Amino acid sequence: MAPMQNPPDLRPDLARARVSETAREGQPTIGMVSLGCPKALVDSERILTRLRAEGYGISPDYSGADAVIVNTCGFLDSAKAESLEAIGEALNENGRVIVTGCLGAEPEYITGTHPKVLAVTGPHQYEQVLDAVHGAVPPAPDPFVDLLPASGVKLTPRHYSYLKIAEGCNHACKFCVIPDMRGKLVSRPQRAVLREAEKLVESGVQELLVISQDTSAYGTDWKDREDKFPILPLARELGQLGAWVRMHYVYPYPHVRDLVPLMEGAAEAGSNLLPYLDIPFQHAHPDTLRRMARPAAASRTLDEIAAWRAACPEIVLRSTFIVGYPGETEDEFQTLLDWLDEAQLDRVGCFQYENVSGARSNALPDHVPEEVKQDRLGALHAEVAGDLGGQACRQGGAPDGGAGGSGRGGCRDLPHQGRRARDRRQPLHRRGPRAAEPRRPGHGRGGRGRRIRPLGPAAGLSARRGHGDSTLHDS
Repeated sequence: MAPMQNPPDLRPDLARARVSETAREGQPTIGMVSLGCPKALVDSERILTRLRAEGYGISPDYSGADAVIVNTCGFLDSAKAESLEAIGEALNENGRVIVTGCLGAEPEYITGTHPKVLAVTGPHQYEQVLDAVHGAVPPAPDPFVDLLPASGVKLTPRHYSYLKIAEGCNHACKFCVIPDMRGKLVSRPQRAVLREAEKLVESGVQELLVISQDTSAYGTDWKDREDKFPILPLARELGQLGAWVRMHYVYPYPHVRDLVPLMEGAAEAGSNLLPYLDIPFQHAHPDTLRRMARPAAASRTLDEIAAWRAACPEIVLRSTFIVGYPGETEDEFQTLLDWLDEAQLDRVGCFQYENVSGARSNALPDHVPEEVKQDRLGALHAEVAGDLGGQACRQGGAPDGGAGGSGRGGCRDLPHQGRRARDRRQPLHRRGPRAAEPRRPGHGRGGRGRRIRPLGPAAGLSARRGHGDSTLHDS
């Protein structure tokens, strides 16, 4: 039986943009184009919330905006190209453009192509973005009218919201430049995370999607912490707030064994911590993992998976894998297929390797030809599709956009229908935002992440290229 699907109007990549307010006379308005991963989306929400608190209106299209902010993605060279294209469109349609986000860490790269942008700021540089907006469009607040809802401005449908608990990453994976762009791990204080979560639940959010670059490492950057692994008490507290809680970007550290039991029988214990883990395994062959500079004990990972399932039989596991990494041999790729058959994950996203400017993997020898990458991607699709038997591949990313960053070229996210899946009830996470719904043609080209745009169909891109628009609301 095929998994149940959410109605299209509840899916973030298909929901049409709408604004729940009418700009007052004389109110300055700002438009936003948000590219990349959910962590960038949260940055966009924070920027818009700050601007809304200062009396700015939010425009659903280019023509109604006094200026446009483009929050860029710089994770892949193809993502950089899309960001430059989006900046160019905003300049053509509006003319007054402020650039922020990961690609903003390379200002010369942007201004070399688009010298007319008003300002360029880097990732999570909220104050600099606000300064640039103030310079381009001075605020004109009306304290009797401009009221900011407690939940702030959200760019997701009303029933769920991302909850970012940390910035940065302490890993040094050779294919990834996120630590260079966003820095080392910096965890938010637990009281701040819980307060934000409480406000979201009070505003009607039914599911909290916990995100960061490395969720299971949350709080380990605190020197005088009371708990060795602060993600454990945080998960307990979040589970008591009355909304479903789903954990994303969880690295398989040993202490995840202590996290999983919190999910078993959670409902009976009054907790809403869903039995779901999104874990970026990336590959299974030890030599490939070593070239990636990732933990290379894939056999021990299988032991961990078995331990998680023993502790919580209903747990749903999702992961992502890279095919065609430099030096990947046919034997290494076959090891990945065999590992997947053994692991029997519930959801699998797969990507073709793509060079990233500044990544150390670019200098590795024996890069895999593009046609071989494509063949291996197809073979992995066939493996994980199992008894779906010819059903069209489903493109990746739940509301999470795929584990481990904004994605790599050619993402597919499939239900792994193998021996174990056929003998088990449907995954519990069907009730909330899904990890594998079909997308509109052209959406998320190259796996570069969802284009969430408060700039509506009049802006052109969503209608012309099939990119989805998200709901914009501030209540």
